[in-house]
Amino acid sequence: MEKRTMVSLIVIGAIAVTVMIVGCIDDETTEMTTINIGYQPSTHQIAAMLASEKGWWEEDLAEFGIEKVVMKEFPSGPPEMHAMLAGDLDVAYVGVAPPIAAMYEGLDAKIVAGAQTQGSALVLSPELADEYESKGVQSLKGKKIATFPPGSIQHTVLSKWLLDNGIDPEEDVDMKAMGPSDAATAIGAKAVDAVFLPSPTPTIIVEEGNGVIVAWSGSISPNHACCCVVASGTMMREHPDIVKQIIKTHIRATEYEIEHPEEAAEIYAKWLDADVSTIKQSINVTDMHWIHDPSIEVESGLEYAEVIYELNRERYESAGIEVLGEEDIFDTSFYDEVMEER
Repeated sequence: MEKRTMVSLIVIGAIAVTVMIVGCIDDETTEMTTINIGYQPSTHQIAAMLASEKGWWEEDLAEFGIEKVVMKEFPSGPPEMHAMLAGDLDVAYVGVAPPIAAMYEGLDAKIVAGAQTQGSALVLSPELADEYESKGVQSLKGKKIATFPPGSIQHTVLSKWLLDNGIDPEEDVDMKAMGPSDAATAIGAKAVDAVFLPSPTPTIIVEEGNGVIVAWSGSISPNHACCCVVASGTMMREHPDIVKQIIKTHIRATEYEIEHPEEAAEIYAKWLDADVSTIKQSINVTDMHWIHDPSIEVESGLEYAEVIYELNRERYESAGIEVLGEEDIFDTSFYDEVMEER
């Protein structure tokens, strides 16, 4: 009897030790050592590149156990959000509209910081610029316009502008989804009549002699939100301190680029193998403003949510999806805490 009791105690003890070991293994597997950050080849998102170039991401996140920060480049916001939906990104520098469009499709994420406002431009082939000057937006009817895919900032802003002026973006114009390089090539080859994209693409097209900037997005939609910083729901729930540090580093990079625009241009040119003088010119002429406060982007974000919903109303209504509100899209609490601690 005593022998059987002793065996039982040994078995129970072994099970307890096993549970403890498994628990430790689980803790280790959930510990975060690598962060994946998405960004796009635009001067709007230089803060992401600048923080990486100067080693600030790794330096600032090391105390949280982060050993590696992987920067992943995307041609535009929609494919970047597809990657986030798939769990391949923890944080993303992206336009405000793409994550909203992805949230309608089930993306578990929130906008936690601002990055930039305005900064896109409508570029027309030189021979069409005079017509635009005389007829304005109505001259775009029947034209082929290269812009980012549906759900992007550019597609959303352009669609709303056309709709507000009585032009059906699906019937009256031919909007072609393209990335920066393809769009610049297309207008040079006369395959499209116009391009509506973020900096530096408009300036690159002008420098190549293939287009004329006829309107900046700030004149189309004054003070509109453009790029932001998005954190996954997992990051916010399981690693709130890391999210706060990411915001701190982002603020540091944003304030630095505002104070050192020429160096910011040089970093961008290095990362994207671009002509430095063209990038500096782009930053000089754009109506873009680098920011970090997410509250600046709330009003525009809610407008984008309405526009995206209207463009997909039939599908959303049939699925029982309602228009997203501020709390569905933004979480400013991390930023507010960071600013209170400064």
